[in-house]
Amino acid sequence: MTVERIRRAVLLLLIPLLIVISIVYLANVSKETEAGIQASGTVEALEVTISPEVAGRIDVVLVDEGDHVEVGDLLLRLDDELLQAQREQTQAAVQTAKATLNSAQINLDLLTLQADLTRRMQRQADQPDREDRWRTTMPSEFDLPVWYFDRSEEIDAAQREVDLAQAALQNEQSRFDTLLEASAMEDLQQAAERLADARISFKVAKEVLDRARSARDDADLEQYAEDRHDAAKAELEAAQSDYDQLLSEKDAEDVLEARARLAVAQERYDSARDHLAALQSGDFALQVRIAERNLDQAQAAVDQADAGLSQAQAELDVIDLQLGKMEVSAPISGVVVTRNVEPGEVLQPGAVALTLTQLDDLTITVFVQEDRYGQIHLGQAAIVTVDSFPDETFNATVTRIADRAEFTPRNVQTEEGRRVTVFAIELALNDPTGRLKPGMPADVEFVE
Repeated sequence: MTVERIRRAVLLLLIPLLIVISIVYLANVSKETEAGIQASGTVEALEVTISPEVAGRIDVVLVDEGDHVEVGDLLLRLDDELLQAQREQTQAAVQTAKATLNSAQINLDLLTLQADLTRRMQRQADQPDREDRWRTTMPSEFDLPVWYFDRSEEIDAAQREVDLAQAALQNEQSRFDTLLEASAMEDLQQAAERLADARISFKVAKEVLDRARSARDDADLEQYAEDRHDAAKAELEAAQSDYDQLLSEKDAEDVLEARARLAVAQERYDSARDHLAALQSGDFALQVRIAERNLDQAQAAVDQADAGLSQAQAELDVIDLQLGKMEVSAPISGVVVTRNVEPGEVLQPGAVALTLTQLDDLTITVFVQEDRYGQIHLGQAAIVTVDSFPDETFNATVTRIADRAEFTPRNVQTEEGRRVTVFAIELALNDPTGRLKPGMPADVEFVE
């Protein structure tokens, strides 16, 4: 009896216990069924490292860790004393270059006026000749009218004739020199030089005698002039006699021919030059060409001065650019999370001086298994919880879904998790209170 009562009592106790266990089991099954996709990650924020672009000694640091800065706020300044001195020197070079350019431009303007004046004067002087050319009688051998060739064509032709005449003269001079270099001609050449000297002396003595005879009441002056004239005449006759004796008939013909050819070549050259000079009038005058060359030279000086000014200004611009880099400003709005420098330190380009974080733009990246990847879409809402605030939730929105699977993400530590592929999901956190900080571990549950 007693045993039967005990059994009944035990059954009465087991029934409620089984009911409780069933309720708990059903509740857990329901939770697993209704729960969304869950994952874990770390709160992240946009971080920007601040580094100078140029080397320099820090003059002042204007922010501390924890300070909030806006875009464009000055963070630190480098010492610019040396650059300021270089700028003053370069600025002086710019002013000098400007003065040089101004002087060169004034000279160019002056030479331009002079060139215009020279052209006008030469054209005015050439006017009668231009009028006469229309009335010039051309040789009967010319079939074309006088106006057929323009001035530039005539000048080119005249210059070619000068060149040909000069070459011909040099050729005849060479032939004549070769003839005189023969041994039989050595005495003849000396006699010829004596004869040439005697002829000049006689001409001078005759001119002196003519002037003495025109003088008034000076018989002594005329007598002395006659004596000098008679002596010069006697020397001329003696030189001519010696020359005639040395010159054989064959030599006389050769020398006469050589001298005649040389004289004709010389006259051709001189006439060609005279004809060219006659054509070089008006706009083609040598004075005009000289003025134009001076003008070109002045223009080159202006161009050179302008290039010097451009170079000096470019050097000044470079220094101004470097001076602008002496001040380092905030590229983003955010909070200073690290300060690695103090005034007086020397920084090299690229060395990290400060780190800024944008706390109002927090994100979190989690990894979702491949079999759940298709249930997530852009713009999907999620609920985020962190250990620091266990009783609170924060809203998040999916902003990026990776298009490639990854293996072994950093936040998966189990062997089972390392055997599966996952996709990275990035979410934007909404934390208007500013309590979430970068580095906080967080759990994410995606809302269906």
